[in-house]
Amino acid sequence: MKIRKAVIPAAGLGTRVLPASKAMPKEMLSIVDKPAIQYIVEEAAKSGIEDILIITSRGKTTVEDHFDRSPELEQRLLASGKTDIYNQIVDITKLANITYTRQHETKGLGHAILCAKSFVGDEPFAVLYGDDVILGEKPVCGQLCEAYDRYGLGVVGIKEVTMEQIQKYSSMKVEPLADRQYKITDMIEKPKPDQVFSLFSILGRCILPARIFEILENTPYGYGGELQLTDAMKTLAREEGMIGVDFEGRRYDMGSKLGILEAIVEVGLGHPETGEAFRAYLREIAKTL
Repeated sequence: MKIRKAVIPAAGLGTRVLPASKAMPKEMLSIVDKPAIQYIVEEAAKSGIEDILIITSRGKTTVEDHFDRSPELEQRLLASGKTDIYNQIVDITKLANITYTRQHETKGLGHAILCAKSFVGDEPFAVLYGDDVILGEKPVCGQLCEAYDRYGLGVVGIKEVTMEQIQKYSSMKVEPLADRQYKITDMIEKPKPDQVFSLFSILGRCILPARIFEILENTPYGYGGELQLTDAMKTLAREEGMIGVDFEGRRYDMGSKLGILEAIVEVGLGHPETGEAFRAYLREIAKTL
């Protein structure tokens, strides 16, 4: 079955990037000239996703405004002869059919996904974490969709991380299947050193069957008093198995100050308007380090 729907959880408070996120959603923090969430929506659209649900919270109406039409701005751009930027602005509104729902209480990623139950229905669906911008030649969501087509099981995007990082993320129990693809039979959220299965962790993307909602509804609240999506996926992995895809692409953690800086530098270097001058600037800066 073709993956047509995607959910983007974007309700978090962004406490790691305060004070920038006090009045502006962290998903709207800019990477050169586009907000982080636009990169995520573009990735979904390039992967064949048609319908997107963005899960927001109080104070995040700017996310909705960004993907909406802006008649006054559009009219002014046309009147000024700025047709290129006009086309860019209008194209943002045509990326996909985007709807929104609010997570009224931040009770964890699993709770956020439960908010998408009526939107998803009985179809498999993609989840693209709102904190994670992943850039590369081939959209990561599309790489996961291909694995779902091949195996018919839930799929997670995975990468090897350090032992220090794995204790902050999740650890996968893996068995090699094919190039960059693994069978996952167990997982654990924020493991202690003696609980680590492997250094493979879920980073930002997954494809889930609709059955995940029933599992979530029967999953007890876990780490931090929150409903953890990883706990529900653990049940899925143990009962029927999941697929891990060691994806191609560079991930930027937009919930961290360093991740934001890395994204700005690397996207800025590749940007047609800024690349050459920015590269020269960095060379001069590097001489002083």
